[in-house]
Amino acid sequence: MSLQKAVIEIDPRDRGPNLPDRITVQFNPSEYTLSKGAQIAEINIPGIDSPILQFVRGQNEKLTLELFFDTTGDGMGEGQVTDVRTLTNPVYQLVKIQGNTHAPPRVRVSWGHGISFRAIVESVQQKFTVFNPQGIPLRASLAVTFREYKTLEEQLNELNLQSSDHSKQYIVRQNDTLSRIAYEQYGDSSRWRVIADEPANAGLFASPRHLTPGTRLTVPALDVFGNPKGNT
Repeated sequence: MSLQKAVIEIDPRDRGPNLPDRITVQFNPSEYTLSKGAQIAEINIPGIDSPILQFVRGQNEKLTLELFFDTTGDGMGEGQVTDVRTLTNPVYQLVKIQGNTHAPPRVRVSWGHGISFRAIVESVQQKFTVFNPQGIPLRASLAVTFREYKTLEEQLNELNLQSSDHSKQYIVRQNDTLSRIAYEQYGDSSRWRVIADEPANAGLFASPRHLTPGTRLTVPALDVFGNPKGNT
């Protein structure tokens, strides 16, 4: 079985004249790092022991890896040397603005079944360590950080956001009661009356304890005080 090399594919819509279709690494990375964070705001309230934490938004996932390039095997003598920058420059170009898009290109990093990461290159740090007598670099390592790229539509489809301040539809399951649904949707089983009094649910059940599986109920939105939105 042949060694599968990691590949950086450039989105054809973003590819400028100085970029190839794909970049195949010379040597596979020995390790890679995935990281993701969340932006949290502190809400300071006088007189309490610690601030209240409020989730603001998620942050892009990042893939960081180090790529190694070496042309010393091509010989150290003049006329035989291969400048290692001929191998590193295509990667270095990925962080630069392309004339056709006015932005760095979108890419996909793939390595067999282990990595498939759609991203924009956030940073590239080149380090050259071996040189020929004329000062031409022959060995280099590149620390590359890729920042996850997803469209707004892709993110909304993945999140499937639902919360108590937005009305939603609920399909009744076996052994469901309105109290159980209220606890699941609102975190408070005593709010079952909100669902029972929702006009769209009129006639859909005989009692709060006896619901027919498969029935589609409307779960009303609540305001910050726990009352159905629109009620005074």
